[in-house]
Amino acid sequence: MADEIVLYTNPMSRGRIARWMLEEVGAPYRSEIVSFGAEAKPPAFLALNPMGKVPVIVHRGRVVSETAAICAYLADAFPEAGLAPPPAARDAYYRWLFFAAGPLEAAVAVRALGVAVPPERIKMVGWGRFADVMDTLEQAVSQGPFIAGDRFSAADLYVGAHIMWGLQFGSIEARPAFADYARRLAERPAAKRAAALDDALIAQAKQGAEAKPGA
Repeated sequence: MADEIVLYTNPMSRGRIARWMLEEVGAPYRSEIVSFGAEAKPPAFLALNPMGKVPVIVHRGRVVSETAAICAYLADAFPEAGLAPPPAARDAYYRWLFFAAGPLEAAVAVRALGVAVPPERIKMVGWGRFADVMDTLEQAVSQGPFIAGDRFSAADLYVGAHIMWGLQFGSIEARPAFADYARRLAERPAAKRAAALDDALIAQAKQGAEAKPGA
């Protein structure tokens, strides 16, 4: 199919976010699973993304990597899905997409790694203080059912995925506002479909590993 999207992913990666977005869009797509581990990535995949990381999508010959970019691209490529506000009303939409891709992800990763930024160097890091990031995020998800207007958008999907992941693994503070927001988004049919597909892939991989001689 000429319009079919190819999703390069791994079910234990940020590719889960891209799959959720694809399920929301409702466009035809197929998955190519890229393995983790020490084995070299296929040259064909590295030609798409020299970083060797997933997710990556290919749509009509266009290659898009970086999860937030994939979400924004799909929202624009399939406007009938209603996953982006009108261009003139995208202030909050862009703000929170890039907040999650920048300050939020950086602050969470650095904290999870146990890296402490010296107080005198706070101004050198783009996210400032972890507590400030959490407070800002809490305020954002507390102002209404959705983060960028009166309806669900790709910004909710991307921010919500970060919150869900962070709550599951303890990398984001377990604040009631985060739990409420994540719970609402997790109930979306597309979110459930995407999670079921990726969870099934994980189960298949586990069964395959257990079936190997000597496993």
